[in-house]
Amino acid sequence: MPVICGATCVAALGKLGYRVLRQKGSHVRLVAPGRSPVTVPLHGELDRGTLRSIIRTVDVGVDEFVALLG
Repeated sequence: MPVICGATCVAALGKLGYRVLRQKGSHVRLVAPGRSPVTVPLHGELDRGTLRSIIRTVDVGVDEFVALLG
């Protein structure tokens, strides 16, 4: 599991078609047509459990998500 910041996670999810719906404080809500909405904290470093939950919610594999980061 990679160690990334929230902004990097949002950028990777953008490649899957997610767009920012709204932001409240340090949390941003993303939506994409035909996919589940997901909330990403814009922290300097995401906990592994939080990142795993985000990846599970968007229904992609860890390897596929890591490929989106590159």
